[in-house]
Amino acid sequence: MSVTILDLKGLNCPLPVLRAKKAMAGLPAGAALQVLATDPGAVRDFEALCRNTGATLEKLVEQDGVFVFDIRKSA
Repeated sequence: MSVTILDLKGLNCPLPVLRAKKAMAGLPAGAALQVLATDPGAVRDFEALCRNTGATLEKLVEQDGVFVFDIRKSA
């Protein structure tokens, strides 16, 4: 299955999580979404998004100031 990549680097809270939520709404159940963000506040925002939507935060890494979130939409 392909991964949808959403590059939200440079955007500040709450834009990254709002744009990711909108993108997830258009994806089928079980789809993968990778989000790239630079706002440190995005970490707690994406954890909350996954808790509230039932999506799975499969991986979270920080590479050179860029947070990479691998999210799987719930089935």
